[in-house]
Amino acid sequence: MNRSFRRARHMGVAAAAIILAVATQGRSDQQQGAAPIGDAEAGAAVFAEDCAACHQIGKGATDQVGPQLTGIFDRPAGAIEGFDYSPALQRMGADGLIWRLKTLDAFLANPVAMVSDTAMIFDGIADSPRRQDLLAFLRAHSAQPGDIPESAPTAKAILFELPPETAALVGDPEYGQYLAQECATCHQGDGSAEGIPAITGWPAPDFMAAMHAYKAKLRPHPVMQMMAGRLDDEQIAALAAYYEQIGE
Repeated sequence: MNRSFRRARHMGVAAAAIILAVATQGRSDQQQGAAPIGDAEAGAAVFAEDCAACHQIGKGATDQVGPQLTGIFDRPAGAIEGFDYSPALQRMGADGLIWRLKTLDAFLANPVAMVSDTAMIFDGIADSPRRQDLLAFLRAHSAQPGDIPESAPTAKAILFELPPETAALVGDPEYGQYLAQECATCHQGDGSAEGIPAITGWPAPDFMAAMHAYKAKLRPHPVMQMMAGRLDDEQIAALAAYYEQIGE
């Protein structure tokens, strides 16, 4: 997906909340089994509407435009052998991204928050109940905790919304240039990528979404988690403004 398409797609998005997901599980869930995510039957309809054009799921499912999704829970990102994943998805898989409830929920809510430059042309599902139904449907086609003990328990996702005022921040690119001195240790200012992805020209909403995903430890790279954890919201916005500007 090219930069201009993504930039157009994100016009007006900065004022919206970036939805990230975290999972929780109470003692009653541990004692009585996993709490239901949503309505799997309703999720089948969501899958048919939003996913089936590119993905298959269930017995006999094969790769199409997108990989088959049977057994997606607990699968490392980019793990279907022979499928031509985007470099961005392969990189996230190499970083250790596993498709579990909280990471799938975050990806379905805002794909570029989890996988920058994803080749999947999909804006996400902002409606939480609808997304939970889809997750329940996907879970029904993966290993069940009651059947396979080592399969990760499934608990209800509790949403954390980045405050709209944070998502709407317009950063100071000059301040971002100062902060970027540390980024330049790894990322090339000329946009070249030699084992480390380029971030110049990255649309600011995408940059902010990714950094907050690292900060929430949804994106798995430990160094980026540490770096993002040291930045406040204004600093993230400033870096986003700077790197978007220098790629123009």
